[in-house]
Amino acid sequence: MSVQQRPVNEGARMALRQAGLSELMARLLAARGVSRSDELDLSVHRLLAPTTLKGIESAAQLLGQAVLSQQGICVVADYDCDGATACAVAIRGLRALGAKPPSFIVPDRRLDGYGLTPPLAQKVSDLGAQILVTVDNGIASVQGVQYARDLGLRVLVTDHHLPGAQLPPADAIVNPNQPGCAFASKHLAGVGVMFYVLLATRSWLREQGHFQNHPEPRLDGLLPLVALGTIADVVTLDTNNRRLVHLGLERMRQGQMPAGLRALLDVSARDPNWLQSQDLGFALGPRINAAGRLANMGLGIECLLTDDSAQAQALAQALDEINRERRLVEDGMREQAEALLKVERHALDASSALCLFDPEFHEGVIGILAGRLKDRYQRPTLVFAPAHGQPELLKGSGRSIAGFHLRDALDALSKQNPDWMTQFGGHAMAAGCTLRACHWIEFERAWQTLAQAWIDPADRREQWITDGEMAPHEWRLETVAEIERQVWGAGFAPPLFRSEWHVVEQKIVGQKHLKLRLRQGTVQVEGIWFGRTETLPSQAQLLYRPQINRWQGHQSLQIQIEAMA
Repeated sequence: MSVQQRPVNEGARMALRQAGLSELMARLLAARGVSRSDELDLSVHRLLAPTTLKGIESAAQLLGQAVLSQQGICVVADYDCDGATACAVAIRGLRALGAKPPSFIVPDRRLDGYGLTPPLAQKVSDLGAQILVTVDNGIASVQGVQYARDLGLRVLVTDHHLPGAQLPPADAIVNPNQPGCAFASKHLAGVGVMFYVLLATRSWLREQGHFQNHPEPRLDGLLPLVALGTIADVVTLDTNNRRLVHLGLERMRQGQMPAGLRALLDVSARDPNWLQSQDLGFALGPRINAAGRLANMGLGIECLLTDDSAQAQALAQALDEINRERRLVEDGMREQAEALLKVERHALDASSALCLFDPEFHEGVIGILAGRLKDRYQRPTLVFAPAHGQPELLKGSGRSIAGFHLRDALDALSKQNPDWMTQFGGHAMAAGCTLRACHWIEFERAWQTLAQAWIDPADRREQWITDGEMAPHEWRLETVAEIERQVWGAGFAPPLFRSEWHVVEQKIVGQKHLKLRLRQGTVQVEGIWFGRTETLPSQAQLLYRPQINRWQGHQSLQIQIEAMA
């Protein structure tokens, strides 16, 4: 275990103090790369302009003409939360702009696989649509896009994933990561890309005089959906993404959100008044994702599209029940995985990465399992399950650690052995592939060999980056509330502090959590350590996050303990 304190740029800290921030907040933000006061302005007019997105003009014209001529539009979405929110943003936004009510198709994870395939393109054509719009997918769907074009469909690809060597032959492509795109935020999520396309389409329609006879719609009502998809997809929170999330959270805290989001907050017992970015990632996102993992993402999209509160509540309840089922499936798979690793303990100790397969694994949950195992063992992890209805194939999903680019690793293996995988894609920290089952043993060996060559053993140590200690005068509700109002997430980690505490009292609650009363000088707080049942010594160096515990109208400080140093 390695514990390091996050370095602070003193010049940036002083500049932020002069801008009016508290000493603690100036230190936290300076340590995360914020150096100028204008980066603190998260208002809507500070968002990056759409104009630098490559292909945005063609996309806006394509959709704008579809609005003017009332052509049929069909949205093809990915089956995760980013895809679901992007689909809801597309449909709600196009309706607001005056388009003929669009339809949508979301592939079944098990039956259809990922992205726009020729069969899906055929379904779009059969619906009678003239325009096909992909959201959060499509950049790798060369064959699917070509098939759609052959059917006479016009195709707009909106995506944020890294492109392959060949781009799809679409009428327009908007992807900040495509070659030649000058857009400054390369970390825009799929839902963010679609939001920008709508902004540009509205501008194009304005230039055509469309709003002389139609009221010009506001699109900021879509920002809660943009915030949810951005956080749920765990994209890096650069300044522009933090602005998008902040704007969405502000609207949700004010009660301005679609009925489905309000219902999801209800079933997850979250108070919108105190909503944080972590709530989007740990409460709302998993319930939407569960539909794509164990059922059909259409359920999640319908929840985000409905304006009927009763229907929204029913759909949110159904999503909550599916998520409970997902947790049970995940628990069973985790036990299976741990049993496999126990049998091969020697191999585990010597390995630089994990690669697991079990015929009982559910392909909708392998990504979650890979993430859990990666966190526990500090190794890049690939987990495979049988492909539904295709016994000759295995579906794999992986999660990685810093210093090991997962998609590049899969690309390297594909180039070494072109026949092993039928497809792969993703990012540095999360990626997936489809593997021919007959090559499983060879693939696992090659994966281990590559990981051994690419990974520095130091990268496999559990690493914690802290923000030092909180001063006694900083233990105030107002200070912690200021922390909670900020947007935290991937690439902009929530504060983690390190201090020595005297353990006054400790007990097990809920059979698997450790509840504590802690004292540090004159400061006394409650503490909770989720998932730990082993008691602590009377003095302990703890890594923790401060929180406000709100219960029955009362507020008190507490800490959530993450580790013992």
